[in-house]
Amino acid sequence: MQPEVKTDERRGFLRIFEMHAYHWHKIAAVSGIAALGLGTYGFHIFKPENPVYKEVWQIASTYHLFHTAALLAAPIAKRPHIFGGLLTAGILCFSGSCYTAAYLEDRKYSALAPFGGFAFAAGWASLLF
Repeated sequence: MQPEVKTDERRGFLRIFEMHAYHWHKIAAVSGIAALGLGTYGFHIFKPENPVYKEVWQIASTYHLFHTAALLAAPIAKRPHIFGGLLTAGILCFSGSCYTAAYLEDRKYSALAPFGGFAFAAGWASLLF
């Protein structure tokens, strides 16, 4: 027989995993710094042998910055953690895989991009519910 856990103890334990909605602003700040740095690198320093990868880098940077700005709205969304989590997953999967594919000049590293695009779409769609 398992010992009975009091409700207050359970709530205290679960608070470890709680995240205030305004923490998305901190995540947006970190993502914004990364987007700015990666965009600047892509514009001024990145010189791939194949110019197509310069465009891939630019697309990754644009989507990264755009969705980072959208993360600022997460605290006012009806379900901030779903919206913020999906946009963050989209940034990591879509932009991250595009940055990697462009930097390494190998399309095989862009395999996660479709999942990132789906996460972006799901994040925006989450605002409907």
